Amino acid sequence: MNTIQIIGLGAGGEEDLTIRAHKALLEKIPTFVRTDRHPLVKELRKSINIVSFDDYFEKYETFDQVYENILHTLLEEARQHGKINYCTAGSPYFGDVVTKKLVNEYKGQINTIIIDGMSFLDKCIKLSGYADYKNIKILDCLEADEFSFDLNSLNIITQVYDRDLASNLKLSLMETYPEDTYALIIDVLEKNVKKIPVFLLDQEKNYGFSTYFCILPIEISNNRVYNVSNLLRLTKKLRGPDGCPWDKKQTHDSIRQHLIEEAYEVVDAIDNNDVDNLLEELGDLLFQVVFHAQLAAEEGYFNFTDVVTKVCNKMYFRHPHVFGDVKADNIEEALISWENSKLKEKKLTTYTDNLKNVPKALSPLSRSYKVQKRAAEVGFDWSDAQGALLKVKEELLEFIEAYEDHNIDNMEEEFGDLLFALVNFARFEKINPDIALNRTINKFIDRFEYIEKNSGKDLKEMTLKEMDELWEKSKFQ
Repeated sequence: MNTIQIIGLGAGGEEDLTIRAHKALLEKIPTFVRTDRHPLVKELRKSINIVSFDDYFEKYETFDQVYENILHTLLEEARQHGKINYCTAGSPYFGDVVTKKLVNEYKGQINTIIIDGMSFLDKCIKLSGYADYKNIKILDCLEADEFSFDLNSLNIITQVYDRDLASNLKLSLMETYPEDTYALIIDVLEKNVKKIPVFLLDQEKNYGFSTYFCILPIEISNNRVYNVSNLLRLTKKLRGPDGCPWDKKQTHDSIRQHLIEEAYEVVDAIDNNDVDNLLEELGDLLFQVVFHAQLAAEEGYFNFTDVVTKVCNKMYFRHPHVFGDVKADNIEEALISWENSKLKEKKLTTYTDNLKNVPKALSPLSRSYKVQKRAAEVGFDWSDAQGALLKVKEELLEFIEAYEDHNIDNMEEEFGDLLFALVNFARFEKINPDIALNRTINKFIDRFEYIEKNSGKDLKEMTLKEMDELWEKSKFQ
């Protein structure tokens, strides 16, 4: 099998080149280097014939094209010569896409021997002067976005090749960090460190393959923008020994109702088309999720990462039409795919199991709707809305009969049957029963308010006839 010997040239001059790397370079085989800009290349050329890929960065429009063509050239040269050297700056394990592709994608087709060198990261951390931080996060500039950064960690951003990349990075950083945040621009080879405001990052000119950014950790109270990590730490603090007395006493059961209320407040914001309130209420709902996860973590059951992992696995599994080989060209086919995957996931072996799986904590109207919908999926349904409407009329008569007999048990049963039939009819007409009922409740409150505002006296002093007259007037307001 042909061999590519991948050699890390280290993060500086000859003093950073390992003995093993030096021996490999002395082999009489073709040697290629990613860039001539590494200071060691000039010295090596005195005794070794080296081919550089610098012209590829000028020839091709995107980095992906550059890396693909370097890769193809190396594979072809290895095929012709049997064994070649490919030299990278620093360590091959950090920031070299070609090495990653050779090791991961061409395993079994090409033999790779990796000879490590001193990483640029080692020198970058040293030059930053903040090597004592426990939390260090390393990011690729080509992939970093506003969701990548951990504000409580030392963030090191690699591969800041040019001003365009620096400009895009600046925008991502400004979405996350306070306006007065400073970054360290570190040229590892030149050993230069420059402190500069984040908003001026795209004004610098001397960017290259050895340029790194360092963003120092900031105090949580100084954040302009917080992330999930901040929220997790905050919640843990609230539950800690020096936390809030109220928060420390809560259990899953004690805050159960808060979770339900926050979910309904999100729905209210959506119904009212109140974007600002929606932003706030989604945050409140998220806090409930994080709080329950913290309680579970303290009990040793699971943590927030487990929650995220669980839902991600579920989404992958339930979307085989996106992540698998199932075909779904429209909404109907996508829903069928979802339901089939859900049945497999929950191991529901009977159709009745599927009905029983509808959460009992749902409002009765919502639960009725879902149960009827699942029964309809297997054909247990009226042929049209007219059949459902006739059922409503039948149940109404049965309720009236129970009422006239003054049979409380029968009245309760028939009232339930009537509501169930009404929900079924609503389903046919694509009416959400919860929304419909809430709409009526809100309408009732508005009309009641009209009565109170226009009564001219205390409501308790009004007759029912007087209130009813105002009620009728409210309908036209």
